[in-house]
Amino acid sequence: MVGTWLAWFHRLVPHGYARRQPLILINGLAEQAESWFRNAPFWRRYFEVHVPNILAYDGDGLHQRIAQNRPVDVDYLVEQLHGYLQMYVQAPPYHLVAASLGGKVAVEYAVRYPQQVARVVLLCPSGMGDAERLPIVEGVRRSDLKALVESVFYNPGKIDLRLLDYYKRQFANRRWRSGLLRTIRGTMEHCVRDRLPQVQAPTLLVSASHDQIVDPATAEAGARLLPRGQYHCVPQCGHAPQMERPWLINRLVLHFLTSAEPSPRPRLAQLLLARPNTIL
Repeated sequence: MVGTWLAWFHRLVPHGYARRQPLILINGLAEQAESWFRNAPFWRRYFEVHVPNILAYDGDGLHQRIAQNRPVDVDYLVEQLHGYLQMYVQAPPYHLVAASLGGKVAVEYAVRYPQQVARVVLLCPSGMGDAERLPIVEGVRRSDLKALVESVFYNPGKIDLRLLDYYKRQFANRRWRSGLLRTIRGTMEHCVRDRLPQVQAPTLLVSASHDQIVDPATAEAGARLLPRGQYHCVPQCGHAPQMERPWLINRLVLHFLTSAEPSPRPRLAQLLLARPNTIL
């Protein structure tokens, strides 16, 4: 009982000076950095959160690369992430939390730069198998927002209306659409399944029971290839658990990143009483 009260006390009382562990968020193909709006504010209480926007589809950097007829592939995105961390964070090792396509980037980064990575969380990561459904391609080509939302969310009522407005605007933006489709073309065939046994960092792979894009069975099989891997399947949830089930994902990630011996299925008390790490 004393331990429980102390844990609550440390969560509520302001801490002294300390540098927090860097947490890097890597969004997926259909998202931009702002898609972490239900997660980043919570995690900022405990970590130094960075959201590098390496998938800016209407950005000058991407379109200069397209104009030069250079590939927009996973290798390019990994090196963009590496450059960002070297230039603007410079405090390894980093925690990585990645969704969908971001999972490919996180796995490749963790394999290429193992000393730079502390722990990894993969949320419905793509690249676990040979084939994936990408309804966003047809959704963008036909400007069919309804089909896109229904393919990503188990409960479409969970989507924020401002996010719908964002996609409505972007579907009408030819520059954004061309950047997205070029990125899809360069990344969709990239499979990281054979790279999973080389990931040295402790890794939590989270799938969703009603994911229509990444088969949960394929994701679970991929988790078994991770040398220090754990697996958690979120029930009644689609491809974006960070948006559809934020209460659970926020605390599940916090528990995994801060516990000495995290559990893939933590008890409620473990979710509520997790404490942050600091560098100094």
